[in-house]
Amino acid sequence: MNPTHPTHVRYKVIAFAVALAAVTYLDRACIGTLAPDIMRDLGLSKDQMSWVYSAFALAYALFEIPTAWWADRRGTRNVLTRIVLWWSSFTMLTAAAFNFVSLIVTRFLFGIGEAGAWPSVARTFSRWVPKSERGTVQGIFFSGAHLAGGVTPMIVVALTQTLHLSWRMVFVLFGLVGVVWAAAWYRWFRNDPSEHGQVNAAELEKIASEREPSNGHHEGWAYWKRLLGHRNTLPLCLMYFPNSYAFYFCITWLPTYLKERHGLDAMQLGLFSGLPLILSVAGDLFGGVATDMVTKRFGLRVGRCGVGAFAYVLAGTAMILAGVVHQPMLAATLIALAVAASMFTLGASWSTCLDIGGNHAGVVSAAMNTSGALSSVISPLMVTWLLSSFGDWNAPLYVMGGLFLVGAVCWGFINPHKRIFD
Repeated sequence: MNPTHPTHVRYKVIAFAVALAAVTYLDRACIGTLAPDIMRDLGLSKDQMSWVYSAFALAYALFEIPTAWWADRRGTRNVLTRIVLWWSSFTMLTAAAFNFVSLIVTRFLFGIGEAGAWPSVARTFSRWVPKSERGTVQGIFFSGAHLAGGVTPMIVVALTQTLHLSWRMVFVLFGLVGVVWAAAWYRWFRNDPSEHGQVNAAELEKIASEREPSNGHHEGWAYWKRLLGHRNTLPLCLMYFPNSYAFYFCITWLPTYLKERHGLDAMQLGLFSGLPLILSVAGDLFGGVATDMVTKRFGLRVGRCGVGAFAYVLAGTAMILAGVVHQPMLAATLIALAVAASMFTLGASWSTCLDIGGNHAGVVSAAMNTSGALSSVISPLMVTWLLSSFGDWNAPLYVMGGLFLVGAVCWGFINPHKRIFD
C-alpha cells in the first residue's frame, strides 16, 4: 500500500450503509404487498390496517430524535448494531401476530427499534465522508434503499406465488438478513476513521480536512432550544413532510389503489407497485450528483435549495396529472415519476442537514426525518379518510401533489450557509 495515496476504506463504510438502506426498505415495504393475506388471515378491515401502518410510523417519530442524539454522543457502531438487531427481531416476530392488537403492538415495537437508523447513517457520513462527496454519497445511499423497496413486491410475489411461502415465513426470512448485517457491521466498523487500522494517513487527511470541528455540547435546554428555534429548522421539517408522505403511500396503499382504481392483475401489481421506488434509484443517484455539481458551479444555496425546489415542482405536477388521466398504465407511470422526482431531492435534503448540523448532523437530520415520520403516520389514515369522505381514489393523489408544491416553497426559506450550532 502506497502511503502517499489515500486508501478507500470510506467506500466500504458507504457499502455497509447502502446494504443497511436495502435491508431497511426490504423489511418496511414487504408488509404493503402482504397486506391482503394478513388482512384475510387476521380478519382486519382497511381502517385497522391503516392503524397498523401508522403504529410503526408513530413509534419511529417518537424515538427518532432521542436515538439520533444517542448516536451523536456515543458513536454509531454500537447504536446501529442495536437498531438493526431490534428491528430484525420484531420483523420476525410479526410472523407471530394472531389478531389486530398483537399486530399493532409488534409493529409499534418494530418502529421503536428502527428509529434513528438513517440519522445515525448521516452521523456516520459526517465523520467518514469529505464534504465535497456528501451529496453523491447520499444519493447512492438512498438508491440502495429504493432499489430494495422497488424489488421487494416482486420478491414477495415470487416467494408467495412461486415458492408458496406464507406471509409469516416471509417476515422470518427478511428479519434474518438484518441479523447478518448487524454482526458484520459491529465486527468491522469504527466510529471514526482515525480508529480504523485500514485507513492510512492520506485518507484520514482527506476526510479530516473537510470535516467540521467540534461545535458545542449535546445536552441541556439551551441545546434543544437552539435546535428547535433556529430559522432553518421549521422550513427544513416542513419541506421534508411531503417526501415521506408520498413514499409511505407507495409502500402501504399503492398496490390497493392500483387494483381497485385501475384493475391491475397480480403480475402488473408486482411491477407497478415497485415502479416508483425503482425509478427513484435514478432520482437518488442523479439528484445526489446534481446537488454536488450545481453547488460547485453556483454555490451552496442554489445547489441545495434550487435543486430541491425544482424537483418538487415536477413531482407535484406529475402527481396531480396522475389523478386526471384515465389510462391505468399512464396514471401508474406518472405516480412513479412524481415519486422519483421527489427522491431527486434527497441528496440535497440530507446534505443540507450535514451542512447546517456539523457534528450534530445526527440530531438535525433526525428533526427533519421526524417530520417525515409524522407524515407517515398521517398518510395511510388520510387515505382511508379521503376514500370515506369523497369515495374517490384520486383524492389522495391531489393531496400529495399539493403537498409537493408547498414543499417547493419551503425550500426558499432554508439557508444552508446558516449553521444551527455555531
